[in-house]
Amino acid sequence: MSHIQAFNDAFARCPLIAILRGVKPDEVEGIGEALVDAGFTLIEVPMNSPDPLDSVARLAKRFEGRAIIGAGTVLHADQVEAVRAAGGTMIISPNANPQVIAASAAAGLVSLPGIATPTEAFAAIDAGATALKLFPAEAATPGVLKAMRAVLPKDMRLLPVGGIAPDTMDPWLAAGAAGFGLGSALYKIGLTAEQVGTNAQAFVAALK
Repeated sequence: MSHIQAFNDAFARCPLIAILRGVKPDEVEGIGEALVDAGFTLIEVPMNSPDPLDSVARLAKRFEGRAIIGAGTVLHADQVEAVRAAGGTMIISPNANPQVIAASAAAGLVSLPGIATPTEAFAAIDAGATALKLFPAEAATPGVLKAMRAVLPKDMRLLPVGGIAPDTMDPWLAAGAAGFGLGSALYKIGLTAEQVGTNAQAFVAALK
């Protein structure tokens, strides 16, 4: 199975990406277990976390076949190969760098660039993006997403990221959001695996 198909299958099961910004390698597996137990299938370790590739490698090994693991805040094309070598298959960015997107697509990896405008969205699609991250969602509205959905290809998924909480998802979903990236409302530095699991359960319940 290709990495893209594996991502699509995981996304269909739970369209929520857990963003573990600041997580440390010695705690990441316990937090990952809590997320997977709650139903999460997509986990991101941002590259500006401590030893991010170590965390990606640990997650990729532990959750092989159970969750898709990737790196976030990937800003340079040379980081794509480093993430792939660590076992990560998702390349997530806050911006739409065509070189990063193209390098991800060429390696058969999932590319999730950040976009804020239709111009960025179409450029990212042309470069080979798998799905699009509307970021920062705090600077947009469900109305903005709905307007983008009207012009983007029907099968191109759009995921709001930034400031999303369980009680704010419904308007985005009604506007056409395919899923979400979840940051500090799910995980922030200092939370225990149990606390992350409780937060994760609230997000999964809010989807139903």
